[in-house]
Amino acid sequence: MSVLLAATASALCGIGTYMVLQRKLSRVIIGIGLLSHGANLLLLTSGKRGTAPLIGSGDPGGFADPLPQALVLTAIVISFGVTALLLALAYRSWLLTHDDEIPDDVEDRRITEHQAPSDSEITDATWDDDTASWKLRFADGTRDEVDVLVAATGQLNRPYTPDLPGLDSFR
Repeated sequence: MSVLLAATASALCGIGTYMVLQRKLSRVIIGIGLLSHGANLLLLTSGKRGTAPLIGSGDPGGFADPLPQALVLTAIVISFGVTALLLALAYRSWLLTHDDEIPDDVEDRRITEHQAPSDSEITDATWDDDTASWKLRFADGTRDEVDVLVAATGQLNRPYTPDLPGLDSFR
């Protein structure tokens, strides 16, 4: 029976994860519900079966473990709150756009458009207080201006492939 419950919990979590990755807010809400049901089922199956843990009602060795039940109750309350918040956001989105599609974040798109190629080497980076941006100069002579600069230094900054016999024919 526990294998069937574990398979059901994993199926609920897998389908829930797939739904959360969709672009429609209604599918995300359903996915959150499926994920929380899968997690609750997994938590419930982690405890041992037995009688209700009431003091003086029987042998303490035969009591059920109350911790998974308490965790499931907490998870139910949290998932109810998250679902209520997502439903409020979906309602607000529907009032404003008459659609429940989750749009791309404009700032994320702007940042990815201004990323330097991974093989380009920055030779100079100076902060300009007037424009509140970084002025970059690359090894090939080109220049760019960015708001965010992430510096990657250290051992993995310049990958090194050792000269091993047969490496060129390895697949």
